[in-house]
Amino acid sequence: MQQHDVLILDFGSQYTQLIARRVRELNIYCEIHPYNKPPANANDFKAIILSGSPSSVRAENAPHFDFSEIRGNKPILAVCYGAQYLAHFSGGNVAPSNTREYGRANLSYIKENEIFFSRISEGSQVWMSHSDTIKELPTGAILLASTSDVENAAFRIEGEDTYAIQFHPEVYHSTDGKRLLENFLVNIAGIAQTWTSDSFVETTVSELQETLGNDKVVLGLSGGVDSSVAAVLLHKAIGKNLYCIFVNNGLLRKNEFESVLNQYEGMGLNVKGVDASARFLNALSGISDPEKKRKAIGNSFIDVFDDEAHKIEGVTWLAQGTIYPDVIESVSVNGGPSATIKSHHNVGGLPDFMKLKIVEPLRMIFKDEVRRVGASMGIDSELLARHPFPGPGLAIRILGNITPEKVRILQEVDAIFINGLKEYGLYNKVWQAGAILLPVNSVGVMGDERTYEKVVALRAVESTDGMTADWVNLPYEFLQKISNQIINKVKGVNRVVYDISSKPPATIEWE
Repeated sequence: MQQHDVLILDFGSQYTQLIARRVRELNIYCEIHPYNKPPANANDFKAIILSGSPSSVRAENAPHFDFSEIRGNKPILAVCYGAQYLAHFSGGNVAPSNTREYGRANLSYIKENEIFFSRISEGSQVWMSHSDTIKELPTGAILLASTSDVENAAFRIEGEDTYAIQFHPEVYHSTDGKRLLENFLVNIAGIAQTWTSDSFVETTVSELQETLGNDKVVLGLSGGVDSSVAAVLLHKAIGKNLYCIFVNNGLLRKNEFESVLNQYEGMGLNVKGVDASARFLNALSGISDPEKKRKAIGNSFIDVFDDEAHKIEGVTWLAQGTIYPDVIESVSVNGGPSATIKSHHNVGGLPDFMKLKIVEPLRMIFKDEVRRVGASMGIDSELLARHPFPGPGLAIRILGNITPEKVRILQEVDAIFINGLKEYGLYNKVWQAGAILLPVNSVGVMGDERTYEKVVALRAVESTDGMTADWVNLPYEFLQKISNQIINKVKGVNRVVYDISSKPPATIEWE
């Protein structure tokens, strides 16, 4: 991006991505970079935020960052570990806490007439998450806030726009956290709140035009939000040089291949449908391990795209709808210290033989931002409200080996569940929903006869961007009706269960 508002230096905190989300909610652009690999243009940013960390500043291998070039020159907000680091290496004292400092706390003291705490009152709830505490403030520090257990909860350095807090303003439980970030970024750092969907579209289209020029780009459409928004952005930038391909891998939802192709009619996109279902199902034959299934599907996608790309004379780019959570869960943020959680099918590059460069116009934005960008470009609201669907499709919702019969069963079950959510007005209240075919049979009774058939699990979660998720408390009436419909209408199923686990500790998908 050309905009250089806020640089977030990641020291490995689980909350670093939440800082970015809160900043962007203020219509301010930000980027996350590892503390040990700051960007070459770090001085172009208008403010710096230092994240928390699972490390202790007192540890021998503690993450170290040289403040000397930015302190006093840029507004700095040091959060948790950042605050302790600032204190520890600037004449203060950080020591293990004598009392538990984790969870909700309330500000018992706020220094009067401080811009940093403007419109925030004593008693405001904050969220603590640290085992060390600042016993003595660093040289030149002025105490700004305390809680009953943490005396030095916030401070600033006199003569600098350097602020530090021991709590986490980015989490939901810090009730005035967003306001505090606004006070720092807008009132102290003087950053204009111009990061909007319209500005993102304008900047991104301009960058795509500069990067791609007259090159040809092939894009794999999935029918989902991310690839659709990426396609429209690219179409705005390069028009007829964008070639969209929608592949039927045999693992889509019921009738999805035809409905998705119809959906793109009238959007002005150049879309080609490729039915490669037999190819994918053959590649999956006999495979039960989830990682091997993902790999087989990924390799088949590459083969299909390689075949199709060769049919387009002069194509040099492959576009993907990769978004920020994909990147965060697949690898540490920009190579930083945050822990790797999970690998994604569309992150990590292409084999050398494809000779295609990758372009990912949505790589740095979250799912809710993608939807807002799509709305600003006039994409149909029904498409934008579509639930996320995994790249490997139903293959990772069929536990065990894949067969055409299992795909048929799950497609029928999924259709009843999803259509039911829409009929009951529940679809838009759920972030993602689907059915899972379990690798077990159970005994049942139908028409006075014993059955021994499949078990399916229904899954519905609420989330903002998929980083965390909670199960949705669907009405019992609804679950009862859907269960009855599935058992009565889908041959091969005699039992339905509902998944009530959250992420973490579970993931949204079962595989």
